[in-house]
Amino acid sequence: MLQDYLFAGLGLVILLLAGDALVRGAVNLSLRLGIPALIVSMTIVAFGTSAPELVISIGAVLEGAPGIALGNVVGSNTANVLLVLGLPALLKGLETGDHDTRRSFVFMLAGSMWFIALAFWGPITWVHGVLLLAALAAIFADQAYEAHKHRKAGSAVEDELDDLEGADPSLPWWRIGMFMVLGLIGLPLGADLLVDSGVNIARVWGVSETAIGLTLIAVGTSLPELATTMMAAFRRQADVALGNVIGSNMFNLLAIIGVASLFGEIEVDPAFLRFDFWVMLGASLILLPFVLYHIDMKRTFGAVLTALYAVYVIVVLT
Repeated sequence: MLQDYLFAGLGLVILLLAGDALVRGAVNLSLRLGIPALIVSMTIVAFGTSAPELVISIGAVLEGAPGIALGNVVGSNTANVLLVLGLPALLKGLETGDHDTRRSFVFMLAGSMWFIALAFWGPITWVHGVLLLAALAAIFADQAYEAHKHRKAGSAVEDELDDLEGADPSLPWWRIGMFMVLGLIGLPLGADLLVDSGVNIARVWGVSETAIGLTLIAVGTSLPELATTMMAAFRRQADVALGNVIGSNMFNLLAIIGVASLFGEIEVDPAFLRFDFWVMLGASLILLPFVLYHIDMKRTFGAVLTALYAVYVIVVLT
């Protein structure tokens, strides 16, 4: 039992380090190739920070543990709103009132409802996956068009680079290659350790694989987003914090489950249809007044979000 906990912790550490390495390598490689910084932030960085969830979900499908695959994504999306935004708001507060994220927020809600609708036609197969990926492609096309207009309006490239985590124009090619290799090797290794250990822990404690995916693994794979959001809060970059969560949630549902379903069928536990999907959607809707009416997230609201997440975890595990 102790060995499983140690391997789970080791797998999580490897995932976090490998994901960071992949983001750094991919961002700088893309910029060296002349891809605009805004496009990189919406695609490469989104993929890099969600890479742990992607590799874990694929590994879980191949290992015959669909509850971990689906629970990881749904749990991560719930944690992204309640915990990843809740803790920074509790500690520092987020001045979200100065930023307009309405367009992206609408896309996130639409993507969530599209995902839930397809899940009711489960199990999730490659057909569902293609439909999810098609929705993501449409969103990316719209975001790319918006980014093109933004750049055409005269925004400074230097400002974009300052906001793009991991960007370093002076980074040598050999270091870019090293980051890419470490990321691509570390992600599957860490995911394999974490999935296997999570399944063993679930069996020993009599907890379902779905519950482990929704809690332990979901929180673990949300740590990159939490670290990014905490730094954004202390730098008073609420747009980065909110945009990070919205973008990650869209990518989790549409890309991760979309790609994972190409590797095998994903059974949908009835508990997801009765409870977890609606908690995920409800957590997203909590952001509605802050996005539409430009209200700041005060510390009191951060405390409420964090407490709601604690209650959710208790309910799932019991």
